[in-house]
Amino acid sequence: MTPETLLAAIDQALAFDFEAVGPKQVQRALSQETLSLADLGALLSKAALSYLEPMAQKARVLTRRHFGLNVALFTPLYLANFCVNQCLYCGYNAHNKVLRGALTLEEIAKELLAIKNEGFTDVLLLTGESRLKSSPAYVTAAVKLAAESFASVGLEVYPLKTPEYQKVQKAGADYVCVYQETYDPIVYAKAHLLGPKKDYLWRLMALERALEAGVRGVGLGALLGLANFRRDVLALGAHGQYLRSIYPEAEIAYSTPRLRPVPGAREPFGEVSDAELTQIILALRLFSPTFGLTLSTRERPYLRDHLMGLGVTRLSAGVRTSVGGRAGQVAGEEQFIKADERRLSEVEAAIKAKGLQPVFTDYARL
Repeated sequence: MTPETLLAAIDQALAFDFEAVGPKQVQRALSQETLSLADLGALLSKAALSYLEPMAQKARVLTRRHFGLNVALFTPLYLANFCVNQCLYCGYNAHNKVLRGALTLEEIAKELLAIKNEGFTDVLLLTGESRLKSSPAYVTAAVKLAAESFASVGLEVYPLKTPEYQKVQKAGADYVCVYQETYDPIVYAKAHLLGPKKDYLWRLMALERALEAGVRGVGLGALLGLANFRRDVLALGAHGQYLRSIYPEAEIAYSTPRLRPVPGAREPFGEVSDAELTQIILALRLFSPTFGLTLSTRERPYLRDHLMGLGVTRLSAGVRTSVGGRAGQVAGEEQFIKADERRLSEVEAAIKAKGLQPVFTDYARL
């Protein structure tokens, strides 16, 4: 397992000349069945904004072909928000004076029961990045608890070592999410001042370690607004393409969250419009037809509903970004301010209103 191939692909993506793309390159990309990285770059260019309708038509066909009418539903459970990193964009920044807390295993069990009673069968467990306050043993124990009641358990914590990923996989973790935030190493260094997250390469290779450990699927993403979003999304595509090449059977999903207001965080480095986010979702669907695409409650209901069936295959619902709060008192402050406050039943109804099928379980643990 060496990073040279991946780093070379990311360098190529970051060096792509989006300004040189014209209508001919966009039309060529739209005519291809299998897209190259350069084709993805063309579809992410400013020139492609005039082609959103044909992109949407093709994305709809590809989504229907590979995912049918299905839209998977899940909800997160924040276990802890202690963090040792100093990330300029995050409410969990170690220097921020916010309420910190970690659920006990007994409290986790109660929160999981409340989530199950809401109707969910897919739960994503999250923590801040503190190996002391949220140790690998603590995370593994939480995964084991969740796996007893949920058909699918995801994990979004600090990057683990391969043996640690093996332990959480054995405990019942089905998928692991690690977002690079930005693939631009210069911006990455400026946004991550101190802490383990400052190690760009260690974070970059985390998903490969997880897949090597036997985890069924992975989620990767870029936080839009930290750097040039076109370069970041092109590098995200390169990362996904790389993982597919070495783990062809893995379930891989993209996520492209935009920066949201959070307590104590700085303003975004750059804005991404609704049209540009739509362009990103469509371009990624055309580039990676079999990959999942997750859209979080950082986005408004109207936009989330609009993108159903056009590429998005996975939605969160009934979200709380604070530690606990479903079965007991809130133990830690929220990570970001949501834009979609809808309950599960409301999101489910919105999916059905679009002629699509909400899916709660698409995997059976044997």
